[in-house]
Amino acid sequence: MPTMPGLPPGLIVFERGWLSANNILFTGRETTALVDSGYCTHDRQTISLIEQSLEQRPLDLLLNTHLHSDHCGGNAALQNRYPGLQTRIPPGQARHVRHWNPEALSYTPTGQQCPPFGFQALLEPGTEIMLADRPWQIHSAPGHDPHSVILFEPQSRTLISADALWENGFGVIFPELEGESAFAEVEATLNLIESLAPQTVIPGHGQVFSGVDQSLALARSRLAGFLRDPRRHTNHAAKVLLKFKLLELQQIERASFITWAVQTPYFGVMQQRHFPEMSMPAWLEQLMADLVRAGAAAVEGEMILNA
Repeated sequence: MPTMPGLPPGLIVFERGWLSANNILFTGRETTALVDSGYCTHDRQTISLIEQSLEQRPLDLLLNTHLHSDHCGGNAALQNRYPGLQTRIPPGQARHVRHWNPEALSYTPTGQQCPPFGFQALLEPGTEIMLADRPWQIHSAPGHDPHSVILFEPQSRTLISADALWENGFGVIFPELEGESAFAEVEATLNLIESLAPQTVIPGHGQVFSGVDQSLALARSRLAGFLRDPRRHTNHAAKVLLKFKLLELQQIERASFITWAVQTPYFGVMQQRHFPEMSMPAWLEQLMADLVRAGAAAVEGEMILNA
């Protein structure tokens, strides 16, 4: 397996599109491992990427940084492909996976898919795990998701940051959409990352990057903007969810798209908390117009298209 410049030996990153999170594949002397499995509609591509890289070796271990559908949607397919696969997840939602609860796991509220999967062990913050024959630290990283973890390898100073830090920001702060305070948790996680002083970051989305100080400054600036105007964060989150669905479907009739959003619980929660002065259809039309203006969607007659 080739080693990517700036990364430890035995590690390769599959940079995926925004519907699927990046996958990080490790090959050690005795075991192989994958961090995050992408979205379920991309599972064939995920398996193909792994098979091509591992050749005749099996995948032994699957880790999820957190349980959003774009990070664990391929779990079930990988467990089917590799019957001996051992899966480890963060502890916070283990009971909802053990007794499969798509409502508590956010899949029903966000209108996303995730085939049920099982797990054998937990990724406990404060412990280490061997990946490609090196010990990686497991750190709690609440904010984007209250149960998320990040992984850090101190010798190479490599960080797998999931959605806690991207080169140009961080993931939607989902607890805030439900009325739970989480902006402070985002700040604490950014402070943790700064204290680790990584040289290279493998984000949940986007390319591997260095220049971490610049990314942290940008993330803190974005967080400050959300703190000043929480409605700005809510609008951002709603557009992210709409774009995610467009990425999945590629095109949908405008009326059907509005119906889907109206029936998806998160949109109702966001609209009632932050935009009660607007009707749901009017708010959704405004959001779709924003996506079109930003070049993230297009309109052809009665159809909304991914762009």
